[in-house]
Amino acid sequence: MSEYQYYEFLAIDRPLTSDEQEQLRALSTRARITATSFTNEYQWGDFRGDPRQMVEQYYDAHLYLTNWGTHQVILRVPKGQLTLRALEPYCFDECVEAWTTKTHLVLDLRSEDESGDWEEGAEDSLGAIAGVPAELASGDHRALYLAWLSAIGTWELQDDDGEDEYLAAVEPPVPAGLDRPTAPQRALADFLRVDADLLAVAAEASPPAPMPRKRPGKKELAPLIAALPEKDKDEILLRLALGDEPQPRAEFLRRLLGEPSAVTAPGRRSAAELLAAARTRATERQRRAERVRDEARATKLTALAADEEAIWREIENHVARKQTARYDTAVALLVQLRDACDHVGRGVEFRQRLAALREQYRHLPGLLRRLDDRALRG
Repeated sequence: MSEYQYYEFLAIDRPLTSDEQEQLRALSTRARITATSFTNEYQWGDFRGDPRQMVEQYYDAHLYLTNWGTHQVILRVPKGQLTLRALEPYCFDECVEAWTTKTHLVLDLRSEDESGDWEEGAEDSLGAIAGVPAELASGDHRALYLAWLSAIGTWELQDDDGEDEYLAAVEPPVPAGLDRPTAPQRALADFLRVDADLLAVAAEASPPAPMPRKRPGKKELAPLIAALPEKDKDEILLRLALGDEPQPRAEFLRRLLGEPSAVTAPGRRSAAELLAAARTRATERQRRAERVRDEARATKLTALAADEEAIWREIENHVARKQTARYDTAVALLVQLRDACDHVGRGVEFRQRLAALREQYRHLPGLLRRLDDRALRG
């Protein structure tokens, strides 16, 4: 397969102007550009633009993926809705990075897996992930923890000297409700290849999700607004009139009602502990699945053995037709019946009857060849 790269950008808080779209057109003549999106694919060559700068200046969300294993998401949140200090505990190597511009906080999340299989449909992920910035702005930090889990799960150790430090890294604060991520958070976890067992282990230390804040009504807001100083009211009205800032209502409500308190538990486990616990859980889950499969197979074999005579009659009916397709069906039934008889302790009797069948139809080389191919000898 030739090299493949996919770029997608979304403008969520405000559409791009015609002039801005023209500026972006200079970066690619083949890109699909609208007031709210920018999409392009490359089978050869590279994109001339800088995705980080494009998010800083124009877009709220960006997705990049390649067929050599790179999955990247860049998201931005307006300043005042999320602080760099709150993000810093979740930053990890080059997999989770954050910085600020004059107007926004930008978050760069990356997963690398050169050995991974190509994932069909991953190009459709950004629309589902696009709800994450609003969740972060509301004080929900689960997406940050998921990005950190992705980092420790897929980060490639560069050398032995860094391994001990990496494995000893203590997890950041564990957000509430990690066992029940939202749809955007699940889409992000899937895109960043968060291991399901690792997430389940991590969620064991997650506090229960708090009840969502009730939407404030007129009776609650009116006295809070009346109590605002005139200077603050003038400032808020001016900003609303100018309309240059995204999501002014959300910021205004936080100003009136106070910042939502993010419910978290202190991070206490190391990356090594989490990964070891995830491996243990995966092994136990696989063993349980094997037991279930074994029990189901045993039940099926017992039922087949109980119906042995009817199956023998069906086998002999197929063989008597002397047709190639009928031989194949008869041999398939014999394989199942052999396993069933071995399971219930009647293997000797089965092989005696099979020997008699081979003797009876020794003049049918097509049948005998098929029996030999499946080791069906008396």
